[in-house]
Amino acid sequence: MAARDSYGRLLALLAASASDLASAEDALADAFEQALRTWPSAGVPGNPDAWLLTVARNRLRDHWKSAAVRRSLPGDAGPDPEAHVDDVDVEAIPDRRLELMLVCAHPAIERGVRTPLMLNTVLGFTAEQVGQAFSVPTATMATRLVRAKKRIKAAGIPFRIPDRTDLPARMTAVLEAVYGAYVIDWETTGPQARQLPSEALHLAEVLTTLVPADPEAHGLAALVQLSAARAPARADDHGRFVPLAEQDPARWSPRLISRAHEHLRAAHARGQLGRFQVEAAIQAVHCARPPGGETDWATLLPLHRLLDAIAPSLGSGVALAAVTAEVDGPAAGLAALEALLEQAGPPGRRFQPARATRAHLLDRLGRGAEAVAAYDSAIAVTHDCAERQYLLRRRGAVSR
Repeated sequence: MAARDSYGRLLALLAASASDLASAEDALADAFEQALRTWPSAGVPGNPDAWLLTVARNRLRDHWKSAAVRRSLPGDAGPDPEAHVDDVDVEAIPDRRLELMLVCAHPAIERGVRTPLMLNTVLGFTAEQVGQAFSVPTATMATRLVRAKKRIKAAGIPFRIPDRTDLPARMTAVLEAVYGAYVIDWETTGPQARQLPSEALHLAEVLTTLVPADPEAHGLAALVQLSAARAPARADDHGRFVPLAEQDPARWSPRLISRAHEHLRAAHARGQLGRFQVEAAIQAVHCARPPGGETDWATLLPLHRLLDAIAPSLGSGVALAAVTAEVDGPAAGLAALEALLEQAGPPGRRFQPARATRAHLLDRLGRGAEAVAAYDSAIAVTHDCAERQYLLRRRGAVSR
């Protein structure tokens, strides 16, 4: 994960100087490849990021000097070799990832690929991970990403923070990308390291300083911080998955919860409701559960209904069915879930949270054989080892 964070920052620096995302990616890939070849024998340098940046810049310089490139470009094109130094303090250079994210959100880029492009280039997720997050085959997603990167160069999109008047049109995609990073990492974190990465926290916080009047930026920051606050309680001392309703609130971070509430108050003051604010409000209700106390399901139900109304998705629908079961009983929850899956079709049936929720509700209704089959179905598509073990234990309890 540290290498992924370095990749995004280094790529942003290279792309900003070259104004060519694809060439910057190739140069950085060469640098990482050389590191894999030389570091095992020569040792890791004292400043790995500076080493990678220097090698990548040399590769870029060689690329721009090549005869083929010189013939295809105007005489004054390409970065100035003298502008790049070999001995560089990467930490002293301003982080350029936000500029690159805003480049990826430019109107010249196809709307549907803006957020995936940010996740891939700036936040370091693979085409496979991004494809899974958007339910798109890896090959299809990879093709879309390559096409978008070529479009950045062809359109001559400047690598800079755009004017304030241009920011609102791009912020939705940027917020979605930070949210996507938070979701992907949250779902793929291993059993021994259930900590939300600092990058989602950092970028969400930075966005609130870039657009302090945007209530959804504050809502996203609150959402990520409230989730991060609960991260230490997601696994017990043996690394076993602990569902939210069974977590010990004493292990949650009061500092992050307090900061999240500051963002929620800032968002509320704007009087414009949005998806991230509602999601953060839902998390705030969960984080208000006292040690040994009960979750306030009656407050959560209308919030989930509101979320499903303003931002309907499979995830919001499944969550609404689960909360409905807590308030109106498992039969009502299962009926809501079955109606959702009927409407969603095959994608809904493949959705892991839907399978796990259905198994849990069937178990609560005493429909043992159906619950076991549903747990088997959920286990088959669960990639997180700790969560898979949790589902196996639940399935075993039904069998007994």
